[in-house]
Amino acid sequence: MSNSLFNEFEPVSAKQWKQIIQFDLKGADYNDALVWTSSEGIKVKPFYHSDDLNTPLKLSETPISSFKICETLTVFNAKKANASALLAVKKGAESIRFIIPSKDIDFKKLLANINFKTITLYFELQFLSEDSIKSICAITSKVNTFINIDIIGHLAKTGNWYSNLNDDFSKFKTCTLYSNSLTINASLYQNAGANMVQQLAYAIAHVNEYFNAIETTHTSISSQINIVFNVAIGTNYFFEIAKLRALRVLFNTLKKEYSTDYKCIIFATPSTRNKALYAYNTNMLRTTTECMSAVLGSADTISNLPYDTVFNKPNDFACRIARNQLLILKHESYFDVVKNPSDGSYYIESLTQQLANKALDIFKDIETNGGFLKQLKSGTIQRKIKESATKEQEQFNAGNKVILGSNKHPNTSETMKSNLEIYPFVKTKKRKTLIEPIIEKRLTEHLEQKRLKTE
Repeated sequence: MSNSLFNEFEPVSAKQWKQIIQFDLKGADYNDALVWTSSEGIKVKPFYHSDDLNTPLKLSETPISSFKICETLTVFNAKKANASALLAVKKGAESIRFIIPSKDIDFKKLLANINFKTITLYFELQFLSEDSIKSICAITSKVNTFINIDIIGHLAKTGNWYSNLNDDFSKFKTCTLYSNSLTINASLYQNAGANMVQQLAYAIAHVNEYFNAIETTHTSISSQINIVFNVAIGTNYFFEIAKLRALRVLFNTLKKEYSTDYKCIIFATPSTRNKALYAYNTNMLRTTTECMSAVLGSADTISNLPYDTVFNKPNDFACRIARNQLLILKHESYFDVVKNPSDGSYYIESLTQQLANKALDIFKDIETNGGFLKQLKSGTIQRKIKESATKEQEQFNAGNKVILGSNKHPNTSETMKSNLEIYPFVKTKKRKTLIEPIIEKRLTEHLEQKRLKTE
């Protein structure tokens, strides 16, 4: 019926639509009036048409309702963390991410009574230990288990290897082949101020270093290796949807060059870069749209940020709100009955292609100049991110980039000094580093520091 109905209408080309719009502008220039340019250099038009697409994208047929709702827990005490994990599962979490700062954790106590067949587990170890990884895998039998092994991410964030290049890569290969998983901490680049094209290019160049290392082990790799991309999502709604789709396109293109079976898994969390100390309840609005972008971009697992994460220690109320935001998106917003709703949107398809193409150009340049690791050591990656972050900071300072309640409509009578449970700003500690570390920083920090001084 629908086909016969549409057949009643003559198709209209993109050129015809543009002519009509140009006529309605009454002499104003089409590009000046209606086309704007993003920080990634992408020109955004007022309408999109099938004529804008070179080829339709073929993405996963997996329904978006398959994303897992994740609870993130920092483990200081195994028994307490286990109780928190079991409670989170009871309240609707389908996945748990354990952040583990110390080797002195009893993994049997931590994982007691967790159903590994139904609950997906992510382990973010803040150290490099073959024994710890083997202990985890022995308990879970690797079922729905992903272990954060990212020695380059550690170097980029801290400026140093865990030990040294050779030792770290030796342990990395052993751990990766044993656990069948590794992680790319792409959220570091977003939270430090990299634009979306840079985030994609650096994520792919980052993982390519690992692919090269794995392929040269001369070890027979019979099983699949899961590549978990930790990705931070900002508030540019449609661009962020396209960013995740572009990441899969780039990954699928890259993995064809290697013999090992690699699988892309996207672990998404809202960005910290745009979160505010003052008017902190507005952070809930930001995390909602960011989680929606992650869902519509087909993230595999999403861990929401509590709205007070900038200044508060983890607490039951804020964590419950964060978890419930995802429960509402999954079960009450009809996202569980629609298969990939962003497919077929000419705007999102066009953004995906442009982001992927621009990122591919940067990736090729990185590889031509020695690869990601060499570019990190020379400071090129850090310099590029700083340039992007400085540009974004200037836009915020000038009011062209708005964070509501901070540089737009602030409540000047609001005070926060007595509410700070944790230090909300970048901490600086002088130490010797091998390379310049990539520093995550919120856009509102300088403004908030000024306000706190005048309270």
